[in-house]
Amino acid sequence: MNHRVVTALNLALASLLIAPALIAQSSDIPRTEFGTPDFQGTYTYRTLTPLNRPPELADKEVLTVEEAIEWQQFENRRQDRDLIIDSVGGAGYPPGVISYNNFWYERGIETIADRRTSLVYDPPNGRMPAMNASGQKRRAEIAEMRRLSLGPEGRTLADRCLQMGGLPMTSGAYNNNMQLIQTKDHIVIVNEMIHRARIIRLDSEHHTRQLKWSGDSIAHWEGDTLVIHTQHFYQNQNGRGSSASMQLEERLSWIDENTLDYDFTMQDPETWDVSWSARLPMRRIEDPLFEYACHEGNHGLPGILAGWRRYESMGMNGDGTAKE
Repeated sequence: MNHRVVTALNLALASLLIAPALIAQSSDIPRTEFGTPDFQGTYTYRTLTPLNRPPELADKEVLTVEEAIEWQQFENRRQDRDLIIDSVGGAGYPPGVISYNNFWYERGIETIADRRTSLVYDPPNGRMPAMNASGQKRRAEIAEMRRLSLGPEGRTLADRCLQMGGLPMTSGAYNNNMQLIQTKDHIVIVNEMIHRARIIRLDSEHHTRQLKWSGDSIAHWEGDTLVIHTQHFYQNQNGRGSSASMQLEERLSWIDENTLDYDFTMQDPETWDVSWSARLPMRRIEDPLFEYACHEGNHGLPGILAGWRRYESMGMNGDGTAKE
């Protein structure tokens, strides 16, 4: 277990007993030489709180301190890849494949400080809206393309270590860290996950409709809040199953001297009939970002395609299942 996890474990339960800090007063906010809030630094946004509220907590927006402690203990045990326990779920059983043991994971181990049961706060049920017919059709087409895996076009950019997931930033299995750099005219956000650097232009207009893997990002200040607007995503490289029409608004502001509030809203009529919003804290850390040693040209993609063709040559589906 690495030192990031050990430090967090020591603080996890104690943090639940401390009320969330008040939003920093304007006079207390550190500022750049340009007079804007100084967000520069390295942050982690890992948390045990899920994006969507679990069905068993459907009517509960906030946990009590006692409930949060109990839920943390249960979830940390359930997600431990070194444990396979029927009563709490665990990692799974043979013949299932377990990708890593627990040493490799750096997921969140504590809920957010306000003990909400989900990061999503709008809709009020704490869950992303259901996909509309257009989104479901697109998802099915992508799934079929993945299932056939006829060539590299049928696989994700993640298989080639070019892009992992998409915006917005939410907690995952590991590499939940980012570095923020400011100049007078630009903001740069570097994600530790697959070394993505997003260059955000301040007080600018969107470029013409040239699609990019991470979209085209511009930003402006609303008082002491940084508002980032991103659009023009390359098809299927944006987050949560959205389309190239997705628009993302991210808002960053200080909670206290070591914590940023990250609030985002996703809007995409090709995927959801209504927009939805979520928020999570980003805590300052002293650790640097580490290299994500996944690179284009590794054996993942040819291995996947070769395995698919091998199964097909044996009269099976490419994923190893029997043909009906």
